[in-house]
Amino acid sequence: MNRTSVRAALVLALLMALPFRAPAPLIYRPGEGWTYEMPGAKGDWRKARAKDQLDFAQQAFDQKRYGLALKAAKRLVAMPPYGFGLSDYAAKGQYLIARCYEARKQDEKAFNAYQALLDRYGKSADVADVQHRQFVIALRFLHGQWFKLWGYIPFFPSMDRTAGMFEKIVHYGPYGELGPAAQMNVGAARDKGKDFALAVAAYELAADRYNDQKQIASEALYKAALAYNKQARKADYDQSVAGQAIDAFTEFTSLYPDDPRVADAQRIIASLKGVEATGSFRTAQYYEKQKQWSGAVIYYNEVFLKDPTSPLADQARRRIELLKQRLTPK
Repeated sequence: MNRTSVRAALVLALLMALPFRAPAPLIYRPGEGWTYEMPGAKGDWRKARAKDQLDFAQQAFDQKRYGLALKAAKRLVAMPPYGFGLSDYAAKGQYLIARCYEARKQDEKAFNAYQALLDRYGKSADVADVQHRQFVIALRFLHGQWFKLWGYIPFFPSMDRTAGMFEKIVHYGPYGELGPAAQMNVGAARDKGKDFALAVAAYELAADRYNDQKQIASEALYKAALAYNKQARKADYDQSVAGQAIDAFTEFTSLYPDDPRVADAQRIIASLKGVEATGSFRTAQYYEKQKQWSGAVIYYNEVFLKDPTSPLADQARRRIELLKQRLTPK
């Protein structure tokens, strides 16, 4: 045996002779999930009675030891029979879980934990407080906060997820204090995400559902019309959307003639008529290229009907005169 081998054997024997604890950083317990246990740490956060467990979790939260509070509260919620919603302790534990996530700036997890509280323990929860906290979280995402990968790494903003949050608030209390504002924010999130069709649907639902609340209904109808307008001006727009936008703005001006936005609505209507005229002109050109003269004349005529003051109207008139010569039997 060479000198190197002898040294290695001696070191190994010495290590085996020394008393030490192997660290156990991760421990899995059913209902509690994976937890990190510091080497030599005492398990005094695990109590036998639900009340003691809740008191410990609350004390840790008050001391801003949010990781410990979260671990203790999760155990409380998982303790039978409390994990099955048979005790107010479970509801309070679930509330603490949500508060811990929120304090740790894990907003999506916090929102979902609050939702779990409402879904599982709605009768024991302070619904107004919980929904207010959810609303504030969703607002942060609406204003541009990024969602986090695995709850920790800021990864991307998502107006689709944000709209889903507000939809959950509406679903739980459509006629509650936050119902109208949450429904309007569903539309706002869809609008920011450039999903104008879903924005229109959200705003129109708000206008219908809260038609007895003039401020909400008028705002919803106006924003639905604006979303139609944005959709109509997309490069690949469906020409019929411009007509829907005109109808929505017209309905707004009819229902709320004293609203200060009526003048803006009328200007947009005039502009949209130009959009419709442009669409008709392009369709007429398509038919003309296909040598379908009658169809081209019909759509050139629509240019006059939709926007007689448009510069395209003069061009359409000249094209009609030329096409009529082709249509006239010789």
